[in-house]
Amino acid sequence: MIASHRVNFSTVMLVLGLLFLYLPMVVLVVYSFNVSELVTVWAGFSPKWYGALFEDEQILSAVWTSLRVAFFSASMAVCLGTVAAFVMTRFGHFRGKTALSSMVTAPLVMPEVITGLSLLLLFVQMAQLIGWPTDRGMTTIWIAHTTFCSAYVAVVVAARLREVDRSIEEAAMDLGSPPMKTFFSVTLPVIFSALAAGWLLAFTLSLDDLVIASFVSGPGANTLPMVVFSSVRMGVSPKINALATLIILTVSLATFVAWYLMRHNENKRRVTLEADAQDTAQLRRARANQVSE
Repeated sequence: MIASHRVNFSTVMLVLGLLFLYLPMVVLVVYSFNVSELVTVWAGFSPKWYGALFEDEQILSAVWTSLRVAFFSASMAVCLGTVAAFVMTRFGHFRGKTALSSMVTAPLVMPEVITGLSLLLLFVQMAQLIGWPTDRGMTTIWIAHTTFCSAYVAVVVAARLREVDRSIEEAAMDLGSPPMKTFFSVTLPVIFSALAAGWLLAFTLSLDDLVIASFVSGPGANTLPMVVFSSVRMGVSPKINALATLIILTVSLATFVAWYLMRHNENKRRVTLEADAQDTAQLRRARANQVSE
């Protein structure tokens, strides 16, 4: 009876937690079809706010800017984060390694306000000393997002590199493969899943960032979180509900596709393993019959 009581309590808490997380999203989706301009008053069903959303050039421009910044930031963060991960895991002990590792992972624990303010001061000083950047915009946002996203990629890739069997790389180099070719032919396919995970994480962080982008952006570059935050400060518009609904739909579809592909690959791998096991069993039986004869 005690075990049953514990199970029931856990189930209730789980249901309450899921409702607390997802019920507001359901309400948001429902009110995105509200005909009224007041987001808290239901006046009837209408998809007109979706049409108004696609006619809003400011929001569409912010979406396009955020997607470009997130793509380039994630791509550059994967390159820099992978190099940093190699230095932290594959290089032996050298002077300053601890300081370098601390500096690489510092953005993980540094408040975004401090990071944004320090990058703003850096860009201002650079503009005064070398004349670049002349103004803040998409380039400065890209540099800032790459700076803190590289730390997340470095942690993910470094964790995967520590699990890689280095004897495979050593065997390839013993057979005459140069270090660069060994990396692209042997190491890169092994850590590709970590690179993909780091890229997706960096893309999501860049797309969601508001604080750092607010410091380093200029009048000509506004990301989607900045536009949404500005709109909400003036009052929640039903167009924001429609935008949030589309984002939820996109994320849900992407998650479903990823789950389906992973399940398909897992089933394919299971079938291959079962076929290999059957072939091995048949081979053993054939050898046993030959020995008995």
